Amino acid sequence: MSRISLAFSSFFGLLFGGQLPDSVIAALGLSRRAAAKAAPPPTPSNTSEGALQLLSLLQRDARLLDFLMEDVAPYSDEQVGAAVRNIHESSRATLQRYLSLQPVIDGVEGAVTQLSAAGALKNDPGAIKLLGKVPADGQVRAGILRHKGWRVEKIELPVSPAKTNLKILAPAEIEVE
Repeated sequence: MSRISLAFSSFFGLLFGGQLPDSVIAALGLSRRAAAKAAPPPTPSNTSEGALQLLSLLQRDARLLDFLMEDVAPYSDEQVGAAVRNIHESSRATLQRYLSLQPVIDGVEGAVTQLSAAGALKNDPGAIKLLGKVPADGQVRAGILRHKGWRVEKIELPVSPAKTNLKILAPAEIEVE
């Protein structure tokens, strides 16, 4: 191949195909390198990082930490109730955006429920808490469902920038006048 045809072939191959044509590679005595795999998106490397990120999101979206760290004793029940309504709505929306939550046992609270209703989780010691007159051997088939419990089915936290200090849950805010 002449230099001009190599140049044109290279130019149009890169322009339209994003790579050199095989004929150019062969003419120049080159070989193809294996394409680099795209790096997976960074995810929190451990549980505490994910917990800090979720707490930060709840602060950003619902100001949950501001509310929890505030001394509410001086406020009336009506004032606290009005604040809680907004915090509840915003916190719930944040949880629904990033987590898929499901009950451990999807049953009617207050009704007699078989432990088998928990499916595969019935043998998980962290999934069911037995209350009341539990036999010494712990073998129970049924009881009254007092709380359905919660489990995370799926979690999709947003990707944090690489140099983010996850221990900063909310930045200090300074207004410049």
